[in-house]
Amino acid sequence: MRLTFLGTGTSNGVPVIGCQCEVCTSNDPHDKRMRSAALVETDQTRVLIDCGPDIRTQLLPLPFRKIDAVLVTHSHYDHNGGIDDLRPYCKFGDIDIYSNDVAVKSIKHNFPYCFASHLYPGVPKLKLHIIEKHKPLQIGDISVTPIGIIHDKLPILGYRFGRLAYITDMKSIEDEELLYLQGIDTLILNALRWKEPHHSHLIIPEAITFAKKIGAKNVYFTHLTHQIGLHDWANMQLPEGFHFAYDGMVLEWEND
Repeated sequence: MRLTFLGTGTSNGVPVIGCQCEVCTSNDPHDKRMRSAALVETDQTRVLIDCGPDIRTQLLPLPFRKIDAVLVTHSHYDHNGGIDDLRPYCKFGDIDIYSNDVAVKSIKHNFPYCFASHLYPGVPKLKLHIIEKHKPLQIGDISVTPIGIIHDKLPILGYRFGRLAYITDMKSIEDEELLYLQGIDTLILNALRWKEPHHSHLIIPEAITFAKKIGAKNVYFTHLTHQIGLHDWANMQLPEGFHFAYDGMVLEWEND
């Protein structure tokens, strides 16, 4: 099984429009970050995690084949604003989208023309599924377990695939959820910046503390701002086993 980071940036992306800092003006492709999204694949199955406003650009370089499911972490625009751009994939059938009730309601509100009684020709054909934390899903040969996360006060979802867990936009987590993170080898986690605590996101020191508590062998930070610094420098500041992910990075692990 493999995961490709399609985007590792925060809601503004990197470079930030109008910013002239060393990161936003860097020529290193590792410092260019589209909005956060990922693709989990086996040879038979593809699962997209989030579908933000950069998704067309993110998917264009990849082989054009069926997306078996879209797992949406939450209702914010930078995580589901690109759903309309999945239209070409309707060639393979309706697109199944899974998330909690809050996010499903948001998608219906933001894309009402996709759920009208009489669909306008060419609109994406979407099937929305409300899912609950802890109840496993089977999508082709990929098993996934939703995990409850708190984004400020908003209940959102992280996703566990065997020994890998993908969590973004986390600020806190209830103790009961830690049971569902036991035994993971790889943790993907949001880490906004080094300083200045944020009301709805972990900053890097908080993310390091949480990851050490979980005990994952390898930790990859995503949903990053330009305030982390240049990619190569920033990576050298992290403890052993910790990494800043970058757009296009691929992880592979055994499909349990």
